[in-house]
Amino acid sequence: MKLYKNTTQAVIDSLTQIFGDKKYADKVIEKILKQNSKWGARDRRFIAETTYDIVRWYRLLMEVTPCGPHDYWKLLGGWCAMNEQELPDWVEFEGLNRKAILRKWEEVKTVRKIAESIPDWMDEQGEKELGRIWHDELKALNEEARVVLRVNSLKTNVKKLYREFSEVEVEVTLDERYPEALILAQRQNVFKLPQFKEGLFEVQDAGSQAIAPFLQVEPGMRVIDACAGAGGKTLHLAALMQNKGRIISMDTEEWKLTELKLRARRAGVGNVETRVIESTKTIKRMEKMGDRVLLDVPCSGLGVLRRNPDAKWKLSTEFIEKVIDLQQNILHDYSMMVKPGGKLVYSTCSLMPTENEKQVAKFLTNNPDFTLEEEKHIWPSEGFDGFYMARVVRKA
Repeated sequence: MKLYKNTTQAVIDSLTQIFGDKKYADKVIEKILKQNSKWGARDRRFIAETTYDIVRWYRLLMEVTPCGPHDYWKLLGGWCAMNEQELPDWVEFEGLNRKAILRKWEEVKTVRKIAESIPDWMDEQGEKELGRIWHDELKALNEEARVVLRVNSLKTNVKKLYREFSEVEVEVTLDERYPEALILAQRQNVFKLPQFKEGLFEVQDAGSQAIAPFLQVEPGMRVIDACAGAGGKTLHLAALMQNKGRIISMDTEEWKLTELKLRARRAGVGNVETRVIESTKTIKRMEKMGDRVLLDVPCSGLGVLRRNPDAKWKLSTEFIEKVIDLQQNILHDYSMMVKPGGKLVYSTCSLMPTENEKQVAKFLTNNPDFTLEEEKHIWPSEGFDGFYMARVVRKA
């Protein structure tokens, strides 16, 4: 592909904001793409995919390219060399030699933390906690994330929506492991599709789609989604409950619950009530009220690095230590909302036992009125994002 100055400059501007200003990559790219209405689909794809790829391989590119940490033109040149992309005769690329870059790659490609482009501490932590499987999971986390849709069963079904997409040449595939998922063959802006505006689907990774069914909800239950965020799993729970019963969706951030309400209206969901968690009193008022409680807790996000590659450069061991304490506090405090005989699911998008199995084991030791019923891993090497979930039962 030929490089053009305006789209290439957009990549440089994106990298400057992501690394220089420490902004989130998805927000930066979304804003950049809105700046020029004349860019076509190919231009937008080049800007987004190239930016994400350079962010993903930042450490490797820094290692093989003669440049400083904020010389984004040289980083782009190194990316071009690694991807057999011809470099234009631009002043920004002066001094770059493709053969020298590839020779350097040959020297470092057996050093995992460089070849897979992650910080030293992350490689050490992964090796320590996951042992021999860390290598394969890490490789999977460097693959490009696929766009997955969850079909809204309140309004349609997988076969019907599959046919609709075929008629408008939107190519999707199925995966028997995830009965409500449609996987896009090619990345595109699905939010412009009329089927999205009609509430026929939500964008939700296939691994994430496994969590709501794991809670084993039934129509008519009282269900509490206590870390609801913008409500992806709440909407899935509502569909599984056939809009019957009651879902109380809670979060500490009111703006997220406002977004949830908008999404619920589009999806035709009518059994959701939102509550802002203002203090521990909000939780105590709901003691023993839930037939089911979902705790999709804050975590390191190591299972979704293929979707958020900039997180590799923002995370730290100090942050993870803090989030582990927060997870245990949420488990301890929010579990009071489960009624006797009810069930709670603890879930994360992390791979690490310190955030997963060990958290649940510690909770069960300190809360003997709960017992483990089932736990489940979804690994990035299986093709989608990585998740952990454990279902515990409160003794009647």
